[in-house]
Amino acid sequence: MTDDLRSGEARAERLMRMGESPRTGGEALRKLVWILPWLIFLSSPVQDLVSRAHTTGATVAGWAGLLAFAGIYLTLVFRNMGRQFSEPVVACLVAVLGTLAVVLCLTLGGHWIGLFVYVSVTCGVVFPLRTAYWTIPLTTVAMLLMGLRTGARDGWTLILVLLVGFAMTGVRQLVRTTVELRKARATVAQLAANEERLRLARDLHDLLGHSLSLITLKSELAGRMLPAHPEKAAQQIADIEQVSRQALVDVREAVTGYRRPRLSAELAGARVALTAAGVTAELPAEPDLDGVPEESESALAWALREAVTNVVRHSGARRCAVEVVRRQTLDGPMLELSVEDNGSGGSGSGPGNGLTGLTERLAKAGGTLEAGRSRHGFRLVARTPATAAVDVGSPA
Repeated sequence: MTDDLRSGEARAERLMRMGESPRTGGEALRKLVWILPWLIFLSSPVQDLVSRAHTTGATVAGWAGLLAFAGIYLTLVFRNMGRQFSEPVVACLVAVLGTLAVVLCLTLGGHWIGLFVYVSVTCGVVFPLRTAYWTIPLTTVAMLLMGLRTGARDGWTLILVLLVGFAMTGVRQLVRTTVELRKARATVAQLAANEERLRLARDLHDLLGHSLSLITLKSELAGRMLPAHPEKAAQQIADIEQVSRQALVDVREAVTGYRRPRLSAELAGARVALTAAGVTAELPAEPDLDGVPEESESALAWALREAVTNVVRHSGARRCAVEVVRRQTLDGPMLELSVEDNGSGGSGSGPGNGLTGLTERLAKAGGTLEAGRSRHGFRLVARTPATAAVDVGSPA
């Protein structure tokens, strides 16, 4: 399976290089091999020159004109696919190409009528669509007039000139679309990497902020208890070891993307953190989470952790009440988490990184966040869908 995926990516990468300048000699060779078969229409002029049907001067002039024609054609089609020339240069070169086709047909005969195929191909490749749509028919008309003038009346070649020109406009559009898709894929990959970095930053902020706050509180308690109550201080130190080990596990899980915190576990952790900080905790019993999606529960667990961390570190509160209830709203059944304390709500002038990341996390789960002053202090309310979203077209 992996080999198939890699081979598919390699093929896609080769296709993505269409429309760009060759980076290596191999790419240049592949582009040249793609172009060279079209030179089969030069076989008739070459046979005309080697047949010695013209004078020496006409033959030499014919070879010079043919080489100049082929050189201009290859330059336009091969080089313009990567580093494009300016529009005036392109127009001048195409005009020279058409002039050579007309002059060679008039002077050397109907064997050179196939040169108009290359003029049509060039118009379809290098000109904008609006210009190509009238230069290709113009080339066809010029070939028709040259055929009438020289007696080379080949209806199939006439149709080929018209069709191959418009076909090249389609190829050009395909190349442009392929290049745009390649750029879009690179942009999507960059956005995915940015989103992963934001997720990791949010997780580490929530995890380490809570754990380090608890470790700091218990360290201060242990320091105060150590002279008079060494046994209690030892218990606090044991708690610090347990919290630090759990924080290490949480960080590892967050880095690997497997962590899904549970609301019941965060409620238990909130009780320990609030009690250690000397805050009276009013917490609910085991919440009813039947039918609640894991993403919703995880988002509320992160919200509870962030709210309790802010209460312990910034609020200066002496009481904190937590509620988890189900509510029926216009958006459907919602699970609501409310955390209210009687503190000052912190000293910042606006939402910090924690609340900003929490808002983004809840939004991804389809929820909302409200935070601000209340009658008793500071209140945070987080809501997430209490049921899984149902697809309109699904059997459910």
